[in-house]
Amino acid sequence: MSFRPSPARAPATLLRDAKPLKALFQQARRLEQLQQLLESQLQPAARAHCRVASWRDGCLLLVITDGQWATRLRYQQRRLQRQLGEMQAFAGLTRILFKVQPPVPDAPRPAAAPPLTSSAADNIRSTADGISDPRLREALERLARHTRPTEHE
Repeated sequence: MSFRPSPARAPATLLRDAKPLKALFQQARRLEQLQQLLESQLQPAARAHCRVASWRDGCLLLVITDGQWATRLRYQQRRLQRQLGEMQAFAGLTRILFKVQPPVPDAPRPAAAPPLTSSAADNIRSTADGISDPRLREALERLARHTRPTEHE
């Protein structure tokens, strides 16, 4: 008996039919709706710094990008809790928690090695001429070809 993989299905079909993916997709949609409701109650400058992380058992967890915005929002916590509690989606809201989580910076790309000067390439070529191992000699010759063009070329 041989293994036969199930036929490929479109991503939209998977999201509709696969139970774990469907639940995850519904949870993401719910968080997005809660985010929109939250943003309707925040000042425009604060919207980019505040994300809904979870909403469970009357507790709303918000992730804030930096401490300064977390402090500002803590001062507005009572007002925000009252206004959000009046909305059907946040019925039963008893507390708001703030967690400061700075955005993760993009990983720096390793800098490309600078091209060799022509004198360095000449030194590598002369070293390659004295090498008896053909693979090592070939590698050194390839390395010597990575020279930067001189200004008079």
